[in-house]
Amino acid sequence: MPGLTEVLRERAQHSPDRVAFHSGESSITYREFDRRVDRAAAALAAAGVGPGDRVAILDKNSAEYVEQLFGAARIGAVQVPVNYRLAPDEVAYIVNNARAKVFIAGPEFVPVLDAVAPKLEHTGLLVVIGGEGHAHQDYAAWVGAHEAVPPAHRVDGGDVFVQLYSSGTTGLPKGVMLTHDNFAAVLPLTTELWGIGDDTVLMVAMPMYHVAGCALAACTVFDGITGVIVREPDPTAIARTIERHRVTHTFLVPVLLQFMQLIPEVAQCDLSSLELMLYGASPISEDVLRGAMRMLPRTRFMQVYGLTETAGAITYLPAEDHDPDGPHAGRIRSAGIPNPTCELRIADPATGDALPPGRVGEILCRTPQNMKGYWAMPEATASALLPDGWFRTGDAGYLDEDGYLYIHDRVKDMIISGGENIYPAEVENVLMSHPQVTDCAVVGVPDDKWGETPKAIVVLAADVPERELIDHCRERLAHFKCPTSVERRDAIPRNPTGKILKRELRAPYWEGHERAVH
Repeated sequence: MPGLTEVLRERAQHSPDRVAFHSGESSITYREFDRRVDRAAAALAAAGVGPGDRVAILDKNSAEYVEQLFGAARIGAVQVPVNYRLAPDEVAYIVNNARAKVFIAGPEFVPVLDAVAPKLEHTGLLVVIGGEGHAHQDYAAWVGAHEAVPPAHRVDGGDVFVQLYSSGTTGLPKGVMLTHDNFAAVLPLTTELWGIGDDTVLMVAMPMYHVAGCALAACTVFDGITGVIVREPDPTAIARTIERHRVTHTFLVPVLLQFMQLIPEVAQCDLSSLELMLYGASPISEDVLRGAMRMLPRTRFMQVYGLTETAGAITYLPAEDHDPDGPHAGRIRSAGIPNPTCELRIADPATGDALPPGRVGEILCRTPQNMKGYWAMPEATASALLPDGWFRTGDAGYLDEDGYLYIHDRVKDMIISGGENIYPAEVENVLMSHPQVTDCAVVGVPDDKWGETPKAIVVLAADVPERELIDHCRERLAHFKCPTSVERRDAIPRNPTGKILKRELRAPYWEGHERAVH
């Protein structure tokens, strides 16, 4: 399989006048985009960037973001997207950890660039896309000073295409190295599973520092279709963009689907062009999913499950399994079945032994999508990527008799109370079925008798006694799984992809304890 940059070259030759990307008020054809990528590659090479070097970027979604992704790859270098919600010290850590030679930022992030500049250890060039009044190199002038000459470098499928950093909800973020071959293993499935065709218009709404945003941008080029870049994941902007460009396919996280149902401006938009709504990256309640399906009655829904380390989705829940009142209604709570190129196994987290259907354990996957490894972290790589090709996801779940995957939690979020394993997601799902609970999280807190017990942290639409919520759970779950206490909050802290920050919630209760588990 050729590298993704050669795929782009082929698309430019085959469909030179087709729009590759709409971005804001501008549009760019495949011919123009391919030439801009050559210019970006030449600018990087002139800055001393070569094969294996890293190029960091801190920006919201833009055409420049994608052209840098492909431009770096075209000379064998690697883009390192940086989460724009991070604090300056966290940004500096990633740029230094990647040993990035060039650091590119969007105009909103000049203050961050200025703050981290004195701390950067390997970066010789700072570039800003647009903006005025800063002391850094202007992106347009920098790239525009170079000719669109195809570089001599030849990409190998095993080369790293992008280095995405894990969210860092536990400890320091790790650089996940994904190769051209990793993406080439999953992108051909989009025509078969997603129904992508010649007329598809694919919206990239997730941030490109997230594997979903990066993969959808790559998917656009791989399939030679038209992509629509949304600068940031704003529910109203997403709805208006769908209407304006007659978007047919996109991916959103559940929290965006939830917000879209609550905003009047969204309801006023014509979303009838949308053929497929992919969703995933965090748990979704049945109420949110049912509401989204009512909001988009003509749209097929498909849940996908995957990780940064697997270059995105490794399972999918087919549209036909989204009938909440059909013969297989229970499947709507699953993450679906594995991709054709993926094997799944459920293993005992302690022994690694395979577990039978219905037993909860750690989810392992074996697929050509599995990452090359963690950047400069051989021990972490060896722990996650087993010698026989299996990758330890760190997620807990089980397979049913039909091969459908049901995800419970992160293995590390498991609560052990009196020797019994409790997966918070199971308790959270029951709490979310209470009519007054709008959001919730369950964490383990210290208990002198049981070691730890579940505590429910809830966002409520109306006052509800603590006892009522506990009894609601006790009617539906084994008593040892039920919360022993409930705390009301105004909001549940989440990271940008909607995942609950369990570590942040758990920390105050474990202060003064030597370990955060009993």
